[in-house]
Amino acid sequence: MSPHPLAVRIVAELARRGERIAVAESLTGGLLTSALVDVPGASAVVSGGVVAYATPLKAALLGVDPALLAERGAIDGDVARQMAEGARTRLAVDSAPADHGVATTGAAGPDPQDGHAPGTVWLGYADAAGCDAELLALSGGRDDIRRAAVEEALRMLARRLGVDDGSRE
Repeated sequence: MSPHPLAVRIVAELARRGERIAVAESLTGGLLTSALVDVPGASAVVSGGVVAYATPLKAALLGVDPALLAERGAIDGDVARQMAEGARTRLAVDSAPADHGVATTGAAGPDPQDGHAPGTVWLGYADAAGCDAELLALSGGRDDIRRAAVEEALRMLARRLGVDDGSRE
């Protein structure tokens, strides 16, 4: 299997900068981390990934506020932000947090989750300057939604890193 072209560019840019990335995933179940580590040389820039599929693990492993999860559920922009920050800080290498944290959380389907329709996905991003989240409304079946979430997460990372996302190819 060939590495995703955008993941290749992201890994190359992180290596050029001497920066690291950490990933927290829910609905994508490790697909985003896999896309990054499919790239030769990724070990120099990928600190690791956490698949916190069960909602309580988002709190236990990533430090997401349990009260937030109880109030809003796992499909929420603030949850995505906290997941990204949790990955960035908890997947530290040599006591140094990752430079970038990214997270995926949402409903892949086929059924709604926590009152959210399949295709409702939040991407979280964190760096030393702060955290942000992007809401996606994806369509298709479960596999389509999961793969599209990975694609959009890679595009988000490319934008944040100033990497050409290949949309003009």
